[in-house]
Amino acid sequence: MYSRIIVAVDLEHLDQAKALLLRATRLLDAGGEIRLIHALEEVPGYIAADLPADLAERRRAEAAVELRALIDPGLEIRMVPEVRRGAASGQILQAASDSGADLIMVASHKPGLRDYFIGSTAARVIRHAQCSVLVER
Repeated sequence: MYSRIIVAVDLEHLDQAKALLLRATRLLDAGGEIRLIHALEEVPGYIAADLPADLAERRRAEAAVELRALIDPGLEIRMVPEVRRGAASGQILQAASDSGADLIMVASHKPGLRDYFIGSTAARVIRHAQCSVLVER
């Protein structure tokens, strides 16, 4: 059905990530590719000044390890883990554009107060995506 799928992974919700990944493997065409994307939000400068200098790189390395752990080596599917820096919605959309994705998969969550004012990541991805978007509830 789809040849290039972006799976947005929130490492704080691994159960949702695993469910998305399982569904992606079922929707992928033979010879297709799945990209697992996790975005690390930038730490504001006034906070970053008090943090260890190597914290950002350590966070990136830890996230990369967690993404690779989601990949089942027994599956004969090309899966590419990718950790990006920046706002999640923007990085998901950019990854889709960069790879020529024909499907983006994101998990939905129960909206908090913040989501009512600025919108959720899933809502921004749906609004701006140039390909199909599947939202897993």
